[in-house]
Amino acid sequence: MPNSTLPIRNTTIPTTDPEAGLKVTEIFYSLQGEALTAGLPTIFIRLTGCPLRCVYCDTEYAFVGGERMSLEGILAVCQSFPCQRICLTGGEPLAQPNAIALMNLLLAHGYEISLETSGALSVAEVPTAVSKVMDIKTPSSQEADKNLWQNLPYLTAHDQIKFVIMNRDDYDWSKQILADYQLDKKVATVWFSPMFNVEERQANVPTLATDLAEWILADALPVRFQLQLHKIIWADAKGK
Repeated sequence: MPNSTLPIRNTTIPTTDPEAGLKVTEIFYSLQGEALTAGLPTIFIRLTGCPLRCVYCDTEYAFVGGERMSLEGILAVCQSFPCQRICLTGGEPLAQPNAIALMNLLLAHGYEISLETSGALSVAEVPTAVSKVMDIKTPSSQEADKNLWQNLPYLTAHDQIKFVIMNRDDYDWSKQILADYQLDKKVATVWFSPMFNVEERQANVPTLATDLAEWILADALPVRFQLQLHKIIWADAKGK
């Protein structure tokens, strides 16, 4: 059976006082690179801190540092962009409890919100209007034991699940999890994405992407294949 142990919350940044705000790594305006809103102009709020250390992480710079901002200050920055679509990401946004208060504030101001979360912390308090894009960590991430399986009942047809695949073993494991939990019936979309880190300005599509596409076709899986568009366009540049 999968391990459902809840990881220790990042203890360096949490606060439950809305006035204390949130630790923010960056806020920027770009095209969404993945999931159902891929290609659409989006405001990204990247919160600081994460209790996981996935081997393929491409945002390690968000683990520490950042600037503490009030919720109203974050809202003001968002209002400076010509967009009503927000992606709350990290790090792991839910490592800071005030992420829930921020989502409620942004919803009250008419924003459409997606939440990128690792699946290792509870999504029970995430507002239902927010589209949860939740990872299920594969064995090669070295964090699969952090998957919080109790999150699955909180997912709806408004939400999405993502598997990052590093090799055939990850694919076979993910295929079994997909079937065991009937994930394609729980959420809007289940994504299978090849691990895709790139060097600056050399966003070559990995051979793994071709392999993964062929595996999905051979098994006729009820999933959607995706590449991260922002990496193809801008490589791993910050703020893109």
